[in-house]
Amino acid sequence: MSDTRDVVIIGSGPAGLTSAIYSARANLRPLVIEGELSSTGDQPGGQLMLTTEVENFPGFVDGIQGPELMANFRAQAARFGAEFITEKVTRVDFSERPFLVEVGDVQYRARAVIVSTGAKAKLIGLENEMRLIGHGVSTCATCDGFFFKGETIAVVGGGDSALEEATFLTKFAKKVYVIHRRDQLRASKIMQERAFKNDKVEFVWDSVPVELLGDTMLEGIRVRNVKTDEETVLEIAGLFVAIGHVPNTSLFVDQLDMDDNGYLVTTTGTRTNVEGVFAAGDVADHVYRQAITAAGTGCMAAIDSERWLESQPHESEIAGTPTEW
Repeated sequence: MSDTRDVVIIGSGPAGLTSAIYSARANLRPLVIEGELSSTGDQPGGQLMLTTEVENFPGFVDGIQGPELMANFRAQAARFGAEFITEKVTRVDFSERPFLVEVGDVQYRARAVIVSTGAKAKLIGLENEMRLIGHGVSTCATCDGFFFKGETIAVVGGGDSALEEATFLTKFAKKVYVIHRRDQLRASKIMQERAFKNDKVEFVWDSVPVELLGDTMLEGIRVRNVKTDEETVLEIAGLFVAIGHVPNTSLFVDQLDMDDNGYLVTTTGTRTNVEGVFAAGDVADHVYRQAITAAGTGCMAAIDSERWLESQPHESEIAGTPTEW
């Protein structure tokens, strides 16, 4: 059992590290449990660790590599005194105070907790998919569409997100294939109408991707028609996977309120249903999912937690010896 921390931050993407910067500058001695590299793509630094060029984060006129940006975030937090543990949280207990956060056999206590575990895009599951992320394969049209000016690209999916991304990508690409495993879409009617009216969008019905072509950069995709078993190769420079996201919230089931899709529910800024537990970034955001919005809510969570801590009596006050917080 370690000593009780003012703030423990779970997760180390833009939200978590921004929370760490603000919490450390407020002398809250934040402990950041940043996760560890896994075969599913989880790693310290979050989704930006899988991104090559970031051109839409303010302050970097010529862009910056995703891993470099996150390394800068981390170094800035460490400069102000944030501490880091490169392991994964295995259990939390928010029913008792101070809160319990377990990392394997080690237990940490925290007066406040900021949850910034993020969300991950669902992937197709093809052999070299992870290796080609950032090299032609993307899960974010807003982030990477600009890099495919004048190219032929494809979107996998059939929901609102897929059609929204396909329509957005026509601003840059000369042609956008929409690959869908059925012969009708589950997207809303208005999104379907926009896509059908767009001359740059071509639908590849009843088809699923079976192979990504290219060693170091995506060169094409092989798709199979699920009705005829016929396979076709589409020569594309970019593939955008839009089959949904999964928030990393399994750790908090039955402890924090979630919506129907598993995202944490927040009210009054970043507060969850448990007083003293705050949520920031994509773990509570299924709309924007951008580094800059995650960083913004990370700042909010740090300020919310600082103000909440200031309103709480210190242990010595509870024991009958008033002490300034």
